[in-house]
Amino acid sequence: MNKVIIVVFSFLFFGCNSKAQNNSKINDIENLVIKNKTKMTGKQVISNLENLNFFNLTNKSDLKTAKIEFEKSYNELSFFEGVMNEDLTFTDNRFYFIDSETLFEGGGLIQYLEIIKQLFDKLNLKLVISDEVNIQTEKHWTHKIKLNGKEYSAYDSDFGELDWGIAYINFIEMLNDQLKLQNSDNQFYPISSGNDGRIVLLTKEQFEFVMVNYPSDKNNPKNINDWKKKFLL
Repeated sequence: MNKVIIVVFSFLFFGCNSKAQNNSKINDIENLVIKNKTKMTGKQVISNLENLNFFNLTNKSDLKTAKIEFEKSYNELSFFEGVMNEDLTFTDNRFYFIDSETLFEGGGLIQYLEIIKQLFDKLNLKLVISDEVNIQTEKHWTHKIKLNGKEYSAYDSDFGELDWGIAYINFIEMLNDQLKLQNSDNQFYPISSGNDGRIVLLTKEQFEFVMVNYPSDKNNPKNINDWKKKFLL
């Protein structure tokens, strides 16, 4: 009987000891990974973005300048953004300036949809804009638009403090819906809103790369659901 107890005790002891050693090894590996994790250089970031086809929408004539600016922004500012032209377009054709006030006001929606249509053309996708509807009272505005025959709400609410923000998110969501319907791997992500609003077109892999390698701050793209929770709820 005593021998049985000794055997069982020995088994439990060595089993626990082995488990503890394995956990220790795992912790050592995790600590080593953390210790050896170093910040990428700007050149490495550009190389990775290239491999993820980030620059596949950039015109060849702008490619060199775009890469230089992205590398410079990363090295000097840890900032995810390229260079903006005088007409407020970006050389990479992925970032877009969106003035939320202009977007909300009459004519603004069509203006920005026409700009995005050029991007859809680059992606070999369709964006037919039609049947804009405006029904406005003193307190309420119903603003609808059809994209490729599907109706979307640009704004349908009583006027309030969140007007610009609602129009901004509705704009992004209608575009993302069309991208998804046309089997695109890309989606628009919000970066900032208001008079200096910006959005960026990314694949899921590109978005995840940015999230891992750029500091988390107000200049990074955001998941749209996180954005809505923070700014609209």
